[in-house]
Amino acid sequence: MTSMRTRVLLTVLLMVSYAATAFAAPLEVFVSIPPQKYFVEQVGGKHVAVSVIVEPGRSPATYEPTPRQITRLSRASLYFAIGVAFEEVWMSRIHNANPEMKIIALQKVVPLREVDQLGSVLQEKGRKDPHIWTSPPLVQLMAARIRDALIAEDPGHRADYVANWRRFVADLEELDNYIHSRLRGLEGSSFMVFHPSWGYFAYTYGLQQIPIESGGKEPGARTLQQVIEVGRRKGVKVIFVQKQFSNRTAETVARALGARIAPVDPLAADYLKNLRHVADIFAEALRNQ
Repeated sequence: MTSMRTRVLLTVLLMVSYAATAFAAPLEVFVSIPPQKYFVEQVGGKHVAVSVIVEPGRSPATYEPTPRQITRLSRASLYFAIGVAFEEVWMSRIHNANPEMKIIALQKVVPLREVDQLGSVLQEKGRKDPHIWTSPPLVQLMAARIRDALIAEDPGHRADYVANWRRFVADLEELDNYIHSRLRGLEGSSFMVFHPSWGYFAYTYGLQQIPIESGGKEPGARTLQQVIEVGRRKGVKVIFVQKQFSNRTAETVARALGARIAPVDPLAADYLKNLRHVADIFAEALRNQ
């Protein structure tokens, strides 16, 4: 009888333990931009609930978190920063909203480049380019840091985090191979953008980025003329823009060059699908200019 009661008790305890694990609340995690949400969800899976500070369609260069977001941050366990401009002003306030929340600076695991100004011909000395997520090999470095942070916060799900990370790395390697194949033979080609979001993408795949604006400022007449002259010299026929910024100046340059405008979004939420799409657009544009 005692043995039967013991077995029943053990069975009940196991069921309670399983139920507690199965229905445990996911980690509340915040990130700065939509691509990071994709990264953390790929590694964290069902064990994370990820919220984005910079809302879709908004620019991380000028965004200000809402009071509602600051309130929700008080419940978060982790915040993955990435070095975008709004963090410079808001990160201390975000920390004050929840001093117990761990802040993981993903940009610290990546070798940072200086911001392009008229491509690699000129660079803004001292100011680092935060757009590290546009290079899949650099995302692999960030994914490993995300894995380690999630394991440290939630060691009970270590096996899941490691398995998810391995699958994500395989997806990133496949993406990297796809982009290399689409851009093969175009190494050394130049492309023009309004905002310099694609410097790491360009560096990874042997291209040269020529931005129209830098530091969030519209170019003056002299700089604009320099941009047009460089564009003519490089044979630019496509100018890439993104929805977070006005197209007015890009359209002025396009008219001067006889070029067309093509939208690409470095902040799209579905990272793998978006980077494949971007590679296709770049390949077509560069082969035809």
